[in-house]
Amino acid sequence: MGQSEEHYFYVLCCKDDTFYGGYTTDLNRRLTEHNTGKGAKYTRLSKRRPATIIHHEVFETKSEAMKAEYAFKQLSRKQKEYYLENFSKK
Repeated sequence: MGQSEEHYFYVLCCKDDTFYGGYTTDLNRRLTEHNTGKGAKYTRLSKRRPATIIHHEVFETKSEAMKAEYAFKQLSRKQKEYYLENFSKK
């Protein structure tokens, strides 16, 4: 692994129409963890599952990805919606 490992900041849209931002090195594994109730405390609630990845960004370092996650979590709902509409790759 070493330096070739990719670091992701991702955003989930939960069943209750809320957003969850997170960090991982494996998007598929992390989504499975969230949807089986083994992910973050936020997504353990059944009202939030299933969740879907609606946005992700790739970074070279864990630090960069976690800074992006932190910045996203500081935004208001309206700011998050704007970010996702204007910066999403999908």
